[in-house]
Amino acid sequence: MITFKRPDGKECSGFYVEPNAGNRAPGIVVIQEWWGVNDQIKGVANRLAAAGYRAVVPDLYRGKVGLDAKEAEHLMTNLNFGDAATQDIRGAAQYLKQTSSKVGVTGFCMGGALTVLAAVHVPETDASVSWYGCPPLDYVDATKIKAPLMGHWALDDAYFPIQQVEGLEEKLKQANVKYEFYRYKAKHAFANETLKDPGAPIAYDAAAAETAWTRTMTFFKQHLG
Repeated sequence: MITFKRPDGKECSGFYVEPNAGNRAPGIVVIQEWWGVNDQIKGVANRLAAAGYRAVVPDLYRGKVGLDAKEAEHLMTNLNFGDAATQDIRGAAQYLKQTSSKVGVTGFCMGGALTVLAAVHVPETDASVSWYGCPPLDYVDATKIKAPLMGHWALDDAYFPIQQVEGLEEKLKQANVKYEFYRYKAKHAFANETLKDPGAPIAYDAAAAETAWTRTMTFFKQHLG
C-alpha cells in the first residue's frame, strides 16, 4: 500500500505494484468494482504490472471491503463519485505522472462508470478503458474528454442497459471524441473470474473476457507505450 496526495492536499492510500522496468514505466490507475480493493482487483493490477505497467488502485472506500452484494451496494451508495473522480483518481494519476510519461485509467462496474468520469475530469489521462460501467449521462461533458476512450459493454447487462451506452456514444460522437466501443453477448461483470453468485444477473464469460483483455492491452500499448 502507498499513500499519495490528492489535488486538494488530502491523502489517499492505494494498492501499488511495479513492473520489472521500474517507476519510469507507463502507469495505469485501476478503479475497483463496488466490492472495494479486494484480491480480484489487486489481481488486475498485478496482471497489468506483468505486462509492463505501473498500477495503482486508489482505495475509494478507505479500507472497507464489501463481502456481499448488500454491503457493497451500501458502500457504493455512500461514495461521492465527483470527489472520487476529481480527487482520489486524479491524485493517483498525478502520482504516477511524477515519473511516468504516460498514464491510463481503467475500471470495472462502478469503476467503469468512474473511468468515464475520470476521462472528463482528469486531464492527466492519456487513454481510458471502461468495463461495463456507465455514469448518468448528465454528468458527462464529452467536450472535456481529450484522450482516447475504449469501452467494453455487455448486451445482457441488468445494471447498465445498453441504451445508456448508446446515449454515451452519441455524446462522444457529437464531441468528436476518439473512442472504440465493443459489445459482448454477455452479462454484467463478464471479466470477473471470481463470481460465485448464480442468483445475481452477473456471470463470468472467459471468451468475452479474453477478447476484451486482448483489445485492452493493444489499446494501452498503442497510446501509453
